[in-house]
Amino acid sequence: MKIVPDAPVADKPAAPAADKPPLPAQPQTSDRPRAGSRLLAKLRALVIPIAVLLLAVGIVVLITTRWNSWVGGRSTQSTDDAYVRADVTPLSTKISGIVSVVAVEDYQQVKAGDLLVQIKDDDFRAQVEQAEAGVLAAQAALENNHRQKELQSSKIAQAQANVKATGADVERTRLERVREEELEKTGSSTHQKLEQAVADEERLRATLSSRQAEVETQRREVAVLDAQEIQLKADMSAREAAVKLARINLDYTRIVVPTDGIVGERKVRAGQLVSPGTQVISLVGQTVWVVANYKETQLRNVRAGDKADVIVDGVPGVVFTGRVETVSPASGSQFSLLPPDNATGNFTKIAQRIPVKIVLDPKQALTERLRPGMSVIATIKTTP
Repeated sequence: MKIVPDAPVADKPAAPAADKPPLPAQPQTSDRPRAGSRLLAKLRALVIPIAVLLLAVGIVVLITTRWNSWVGGRSTQSTDDAYVRADVTPLSTKISGIVSVVAVEDYQQVKAGDLLVQIKDDDFRAQVEQAEAGVLAAQAALENNHRQKELQSSKIAQAQANVKATGADVERTRLERVREEELEKTGSSTHQKLEQAVADEERLRATLSSRQAEVETQRREVAVLDAQEIQLKADMSAREAAVKLARINLDYTRIVVPTDGIVGERKVRAGQLVSPGTQVISLVGQTVWVVANYKETQLRNVRAGDKADVIVDGVPGVVFTGRVETVSPASGSQFSLLPPDNATGNFTKIAQRIPVKIVLDPKQALTERLRPGMSVIATIKTTP
């Protein structure tokens, strides 16, 4: 016999308490508004990053397209690609010889006209004396030519006198011949005397022709002497030029300071054989300036005459003042040994550097401490 369990008896609902009011009925909510709020949240999550991204892109584009304009329009333009410059003159020899004296030490201050290097000058002094002797010889030859011309003038005068005398004799014999002809016609003279008179006239006429030819010969000799004089004068000029050249070469044995400054390291020593073009020393001028290599985008408002401040690394704590003297006519790359050629190959645009020369104001303290090659920070106060 199966035992069937008793069925559970349902509990009766408890009656509501008499002191609690019944709760109001809750309205039933729809699923449509809940879906709209979820879509709005998704749109917000998508739009905000896009807006931020677009704003960032706009800022980047604005900066990249207007950056050069902003930089170029600033009232001050600075660069640390700047250096102190001065005239550095390498001094070289123009002749061959042996150095006898080096009259300066390394990095010594010198004045214009001071002796730097002396080359042995014995040979060059002898060349000067030889050239001067040649001038004296040419002068003597020219003087001898003048004496010969004077003598030739005397010979011409004598020949002309002979021509005149012979002409008188010719006239006398002519008259004698005429007289003998008249006498011979009247029978007062013999035919022999007439023939003698005719022969005398012809002989004297031949002598006259010879004397006239001698005058012409003497005059041609004067022309020869004139040509010799021209040649001797040219030789005289050549010998005088040789003297000048010999003296110039003698002066080249002394290498002197062209301007005030400071010498660099000596390149030669006493006893050393040098040839033309051998560098013996370098001279650094006393006047210094600054060359600042600005980017081309910084030069929009830079003009000659703009004031500038210069800070030199080697002289800390001091600000030197100056002004822009000039802007280079080309970028620094154009003055290089091999200027760039972008006509072929890959190209990457790079802002070029333009040298700007800044001269320092005079009478500033500590400018004597500036040396060519020192690093500089240059700041130009532009005028828009």
